[in-house]
Amino acid sequence: MARIRRLVRDDWALFKAVRLEMLADSPLAYLETLSAARRQTDTQWQERAAAMSSGSNVTLVADGGPDDPRVRGLMRVVLDEPGAEGGHQPRRAMLLSVYVAPAYRGLGLAEDLLEEACRVAALDLGAAVLELGVHEDNARAKAFYLRHGFTFTGHSKPFPHGPGGEASAKHELTMERPLSPAKVG
Repeated sequence: MARIRRLVRDDWALFKAVRLEMLADSPLAYLETLSAARRQTDTQWQERAAAMSSGSNVTLVADGGPDDPRVRGLMRVVLDEPGAEGGHQPRRAMLLSVYVAPAYRGLGLAEDLLEEACRVAALDLGAAVLELGVHEDNARAKAFYLRHGFTFTGHSKPFPHGPGGEASAKHELTMERPLSPAKVG
């Protein structure tokens, strides 16, 4: 059974370890390369952990509790502050950096993390909609999000991982789920 909790600044070394694991496991899934992440200093990792655990940023980690703090999964929820034209739009949050370690896939951990991410987005950040981007070829992720109330918006953007870091011919599809504080989960 995993414990789901919020990442805190002091978790920087734990965050560094799981981020390197994420990038090694799924090199095209995140907007960072493993080699770039390995070049960061401890101070940079401390700053990243602080930024990912403050204000309108909430990073959820699933671990084994105090006796087994290794991260089994991670999801980040960020409030999407509306621009000048966004005043009439519902408050939105973005789901980012979704990861479940290979040994814990298919065991319900992703569902538990997503349920908590939806709760945090609605109740703690005041969002009415949770949005995410999914690679067009990631059938498993698309099916997972569809099962959990997300729908495709019809919007997409070029996936940013070509051979030199430029946009590729593939696309990231936008999905969203309405959130209601009374019906989160």
